[in-house]
Amino acid sequence: MALAFAMSPQLLDGCVLAVLSRGDAYGYILTQQMKSRLDISESTLYPVLRRLQRDGLLTVYDRPYQGRNRRYYAITPVGRTLLARRRQDWIQFRDGVEELLKEEDQDG
Repeated sequence: MALAFAMSPQLLDGCVLAVLSRGDAYGYILTQQMKSRLDISESTLYPVLRRLQRDGLLTVYDRPYQGRNRRYYAITPVGRTLLARRRQDWIQFRDGVEELLKEEDQDG
């Protein structure tokens, strides 16, 4: 079931960086890890990866696999710094939304 909420580019960046902070990944595996939690397509993810690389948040390298090259993505130190900031921003955003959406106490 698709969620009714749109994901901002900043949140999507943070999610990609968080996955890569656990270890380098090639495109297919990264996509599968993202899709296991979010309703996201490869056509959405690859432009994000190119932009994050262009902005210096990811590096890319190739490794041979069964006669072909696999393109791996790795988070950079600048990417880790941005990820830490995105995590802080997310906590503040999440807490604000939870406060606004919570039901009132029966006594209140």
